Amino acid sequence: MAFNLVAIGTSLGGLSALKIVLQNLPERFITPIAIAQHRHKESDNTLSSLLQQFTGLPIHEVEDKQKILPGHVYIAPADYHLLVEAGHFSLSTDEPVSYARPSIDVLLESAADVYGSQMIAILLTGANRDGVQGLAAVKARGGVTIVQEPQTAESPILPRAAISTVQVDSILPLPCIAPYLVHLCNPAGW
Repeated sequence: MAFNLVAIGTSLGGLSALKIVLQNLPERFITPIAIAQHRHKESDNTLSSLLQQFTGLPIHEVEDKQKILPGHVYIAPADYHLLVEAGHFSLSTDEPVSYARPSIDVLLESAADVYGSQMIAILLTGANRDGVQGLAAVKARGGVTIVQEPQTAESPILPRAAISTVQVDSILPLPCIAPYLVHLCNPAGW
């Protein structure tokens, strides 16, 4: 099956986890990746600059109405919800969800509405439940759901909440997530 989007949500400990996932994806990984990482509302674009050091895939802080392109990584800007629409992103300043903006739930639910079974959702380390409802929406629409093995998470609260609430497709140690994405998105190999 071809996938149109990988959506990743993370919170406390997310920088370290995202580095491991991104650095283990090949530069020819073509499925677009959208990331909602909780961070302070006054954060600058340091997150994307830091992560760019670990991958050859181009990383962007999303601008409103930015087109979704193959082989690119998109990060929700600080203090904006990131929503997926058909072929592009939109940004919102609606109220925080679970005290978070960007909210993982908002990203995953909007992506599930657009891509349904043609998307992969991943929840990594985190210290609250934001993302669990979104993961359930992805699962309900036939998308693939992956959760970081809680024992490999800097903060296991989010992975544990997801596993206890959603019948996820895979629970993987952090180092195994990127190879599994490659397998799912290009099962024929390169």
